[in-house]
Amino acid sequence: KLAGAYWRGDAKNRQLQRIYGISFPDKKLLKEHLEMMAQAEKRNHVVLGERLGLFSTFEEIGKGLPVWLPKGEIIRQEIERFAIETEEKAGYVRVATPHLAKKELFLRSGHLPYYEDSMYPAMKMDDGTYYLKAMNCPMHHLIYSKFHRSYRDLPVRIAEYGTCYRNELSGTLTGLLRVRILRMNDAHIYCRKDQIEEEIENVITLITYYLEVFGLHDYWFRLSLGDISNKEKYIDEPENWAFTENILRRVLQRLKVKFVEAKNEAAFYGPKIDIQFKNVHGREETMSTVQLDFAAKKRFTLSYADKDGNKNNEVFVIHRAPLSVHERFVAFLIEQYAGKFPLWLSPEQVRIVTVADAFNAYAETIEQELRKNHVRVHVDKRAESIPKKVREAQLEYVPLIVTVGEKEQSSKTVAVRTLDGKVHFGIGVDDFVKKVRECKEKRKLMIEF
Repeated sequence: KLAGAYWRGDAKNRQLQRIYGISFPDKKLLKEHLEMMAQAEKRNHVVLGERLGLFSTFEEIGKGLPVWLPKGEIIRQEIERFAIETEEKAGYVRVATPHLAKKELFLRSGHLPYYEDSMYPAMKMDDGTYYLKAMNCPMHHLIYSKFHRSYRDLPVRIAEYGTCYRNELSGTLTGLLRVRILRMNDAHIYCRKDQIEEEIENVITLITYYLEVFGLHDYWFRLSLGDISNKEKYIDEPENWAFTENILRRVLQRLKVKFVEAKNEAAFYGPKIDIQFKNVHGREETMSTVQLDFAAKKRFTLSYADKDGNKNNEVFVIHRAPLSVHERFVAFLIEQYAGKFPLWLSPEQVRIVTVADAFNAYAETIEQELRKNHVRVHVDKRAESIPKKVREAQLEYVPLIVTVGEKEQSSKTVAVRTLDGKVHFGIGVDDFVKKVRECKEKRKLMIEF
């Protein structure tokens, strides 16, 4: 296939003509590839996102700046609610920080100059130079340092649903996968040296729990290492690199998970564990990350009082984003689910279709019961045929389609059609509401009747 591309992905450079081609050693592999590409196109998150009304982009707003439409915002909020509930139980405290900060903060953190290419240009203000934040960690470090900390207080787990901004080249922007505005469930764990391994294990356990709830199983771990010879990219502290890399390696070995090691993939301040997936196109993507930072303690004079009341500066920081950037995570879910979200995530969870106007009142009583239980429900009372109304709901991937007519009204039951096309007759209204509520509250992948 043919495509236009700017040199180095920069629209200011000359446009090139890109020619794509793939060769295969035999017809069997070619056939498998073509089938995979056909499936990938059906699952394309950009196409599905527009068709299902989840998100959109507007030329007047700009590239890489997606707009969450009402249905997509429901999905995003459900994920946020899930993460906040889960992490409150795990001992995290939540904060909110500004979207921009002075240049001096990012110089102190080291993001200037190490990360400058990914940040938006500086803004000259009357009281100094400001940058839109590309990360939350420098502000979290200040929050940690604001209070006197005892060794008994650690670990301190600071979380935030922070919005960050990254200056991605226009040629690299793709739907929700590569964007310029990012919202993530970010957190930083401040711990003593003797707590590092346990906290890393806890984070990995948390990540695997999240992925289990979303029904994601086909992933692997990558130990992302630095390269001490590359002093322009990585902090020049060989002993700290060796110490922190060995800690992460030991944790993965103790957990007995399969992992690969990748040199030159670390953050500038320390090594990390990345959780890798293959997307529907067969390309490897990083979904979650756990990073061990040995630099912040010096740059921000992070400390705590030890058992003897003396100041101890050996505070290590664990950066973690279990659900990636939400834009990317939702894109991944759209493609994995092929747009058919589990009930708890679905923007519309139940569609009630009436056989005739005579049954509208009965449908509305069912609707009221569902709404009392915080179920997202809509009654289709249009004067259209049942097959048409059901077909439209199926095309919108509404997980539960309820049909009500004379039989259902007289017996106080419902007929329920699920996304697999099966129809379950004679379900009592109370039983139906109870099952839907339970499926939603427990965030089950499937509902059984």
